[in-house]
Formats: sequence, C-alpha cells, structure tokens
Amino acid sequence: MKIVFITPAADIRRNSIYRLGGSFYGQKNSITGPLILGRILKEAGHDVEVYEELYKDLKPENILDADTVGIYTMTSNATRAYELADILRNEYKKRVILGGMHVSGFPEEGLKHADQVIVGEAENIIVDIIEGNIKEKIVYAPPVKDLDKIPFPDYSLLKTPCNAANVMTSRGCPFSCIFCTTSRMFYPYRQRTPDNVIKELEMYKKMGFKYVNFEDDNFTANKIRAKEILRKMIENKLVFKETFFFGRTDLANDEELLVLLRDAHLNRVLIGIESLNQKSLDYIDKKQKIEDIEKAGEMLAKYKIKLIASIVLGLDYDTVEDIRNSVEFTKKINAYQLQPAVLTPYPGTPLYEQFEKEDRIIIKDWQYYDMMNVVFQPKNMSPWKLQSEFFHAVKSFYSFSGAMKIFKLFGFEAGMRRLGLWIAANFGKTFFNKQSEKENGNIYHELYELSDSSSSELPKSSFKLS
Repeated sequence: MKIVFITPAADIRRNSIYRLGGSFYGQKNSITGPLILGRILKEAGHDVEVYEELYKDLKPENILDADTVGIYTMTSNATRAYELADILRNEYKKRVILGGMHVSGFPEEGLKHADQVIVGEAENIIVDIIEGNIKEKIVYAPPVKDLDKIPFPDYSLLKTPCNAANVMTSRGCPFSCIFCTTSRMFYPYRQRTPDNVIKELEMYKKMGFKYVNFEDDNFTANKIRAKEILRKMIENKLVFKETFFFGRTDLANDEELLVLLRDAHLNRVLIGIESLNQKSLDYIDKKQKIEDIEKAGEMLAKYKIKLIASIVLGLDYDTVEDIRNSVEFTKKINAYQLQPAVLTPYPGTPLYEQFEKEDRIIIKDWQYYDMMNVVFQPKNMSPWKLQSEFFHAVKSFYSFSGAMKIFKLFGFEAGMRRLGLWIAANFGKTFFNKQSEKENGNIYHELYELSDSSSSELPKSSFKLS
C-alpha cells in the first residue's frame, strides 16, 4: 500500500515574500511526526512518501498513485489542510486521515473533511489504522510512555528540500504558559535518555547534515540531562556547524551549561522574553522576572550564543509603549533575530477559553492563527493598531545598521542572514501595504473595519502599515 504524508502550508506562507524571508530566517527542515510514522509504516512493508508544502508546491502527480493520504494539521495550516483533504477525497477519491495538534482539539471539525481523525500521538496505532484494523472515525491515541522505543525519523522518505535535521529529545514542557498548545497536546512531559539522543545524532552525522534543530519546547528544562547530552556530543565529535534549540532565561544561571552549549555548537537559541512588563509575565504564567531576561541577554552575549528573542504582542497588560520598549530592549542586547509573535488564542489553551468567554475572538479563519495576524480584540488598542505594531516591530528591528552590527559580532554568515531579513522585511512591508489597499476581503481591511472607525489612530486616507 502506498501512503503519502503531507504537512500543508497556509496560503500566506506559500507566497514568494514569505519563502524569501524564511530562507534567511533559518535552514529548511521537516516536521518529524510524518517521518517517524512513515518509518514505522515502511518497516511494516508499505511504500511511503513525505512532503513539506512550506518549501515546495505540491503537485497532483505526487499523490495520484497513493492509496491513503495522511495530513498533519496545526491551527495555522488547518484551512489549507481541509482544502487539500476535500480535493483528495472528492476529486481523486483518496482515503484521507487527519492528525496533529489542531484536529486533536477539534476532531469533529476535522472529520467533516476526512475518513478518519487521529487524536494524540499516533506511533502505537498507525499501522492498525492504515491496514484497516481500527475502524473508528475518531481514534484516540494514548501518549507514548517510553520515547526511547520510538524509531528515528526516516529522511529518505522526504521528497521536498531539507538541510537541517530535527531532533525531539522530549515531548511537552514542564511549564504551562496560557497561550501554549504543545504543553497540552504532548502531556505528560517525557524525556528520552541521553544515549538514545546520541544514537540519532550519530545517524545525522553519517548522513552529512551540517545543521540540527532541537525541537523540544525547552531543551534545557532538565539541566542535568541537557549537560549529559552536550558532553556526549562533544566526546563523540557530534558537533554540527550550527544547532538551534528552544530555551528559557533560567539557563543563564548555570555557567557550566553555557560553556557546554557553546562548545557543542548549540549556538542559536530562541527564548521567550514575551514582555518587559511584569504584570504581563504574571498574566501568562511565565514564571519569569525582568531581571531574568536582562541576565539572559548578558550571559548569552558573553558565550557568543545567538539569541532569537521572542516577544508577544497584544498581552492584556501591555500598551503600545510596552511593545516598543520590548523591541528596543532586544536591539540593546544585540539579539541576533527577533520573533515578534502576535498573541494568538490557540484552541485548547486557557487563553482561547478566556477570549471565548469574553467574546473577544473576532476572526475564526484558522489560516490567520499564525502569530503574524491579529484575530482578537486587544484590551489596550484596536485590532488594526496591534497589527500595525507587528510590522513596526519587524521594520524597526531588521534595519541595515542592525545587520552591520551582527556582521561584527557573529561573522559573515550571520551578518548575511540578517541582511537578507532586512531586505525581506522591506519587501514584506511593501507587499502588505499594497494588499491593504485592495478591497478584496483580505484580513487587513477586515481588521480596519473591526477597529473603532472614530479612532484617530489611522485615518482611512492613510491606510498604511506604520
């Protein structure tokens, strides 16, 4: 039997401007779930192919001979996932199975577009589902207890571009910020043993990968385990050109950890700064203090670990001034990159429940739930003003002078990447300004109409992104 797995990409992420920016932001990679499930099915005797739509358009001929198509859903790609599912079922008469975070939260919604929906982690049941031994329309999969027993991803199945291997050394997160989906989808928090992680890294070294991404929500959550993995990487010469990971500000309190991160080339980290307003940090249950943020910036700079600073725009206790102060802070500490994330009420989170109760969700087209578009009514500004602040943050941070500073701090490759993001940011601003002038039902007109028409924030005659 031939099975094709697809990870869709929303319309906005398949346009040339977004793909240009993405090529500078980081290396091409692939979500590990389909590659793991694909390996399980391949070892069971099936023919498997995997496609990431983010990097290359999907052609119908890729799936014409498939017996079953599995589609991975996140909230931001759910609209596209449903579109593909409907086409595959209605026009090509394919059997379609949906899985992933979004349909795990909304299985009945997903079932309108699929033959079956998998809720949860599918490793232990995927063969029985594909071979027809499990016939329920909605299949509830229990969490995998022992992550060491899961096979490694099979990159030979991937038919779209990829030059960075993704590694998940744990599932879930011991923290529970109110807007986070993964700490709820992947519950309880589980960890792989260091030796098991090392075996996977050995495989990628033999395959010739130069870039690796640790995709754990918080790789350094268990610092003892993280340090053991890092030591084994160094001892076994499993150091890659660049390795990305997610962390928290508390890693700055462990100088031994910082030394090992540097020496193992875990030299690019995304940390959720979120806000410089303590009320906002407490509101989202971040369990983080302002002084933690400041120390993290200082210590990462000391050990030449490139910081991708993530800030959240639109928190209930933040004003425009708070947002701009956060952006200026990231520039002051010489953050390598900025990820300005519009607060997004993902289904299944306490934030979603709060906004639903308060009737503050104004857009329910899932493709806009991507942390780049405003889908709710903020407390301290209009929806359009918050959207404008997103583009203001990008334009303010990704400047030519900022790129020149990165050249000096981190070298040629890092500087060129930052320069590319400056170019992409300017192209993006022009593109979205033009889109905002079109009365074709796009989200930017909708946000303007949903904003207070009497507000002096943005006159109709100057409907531009600031």
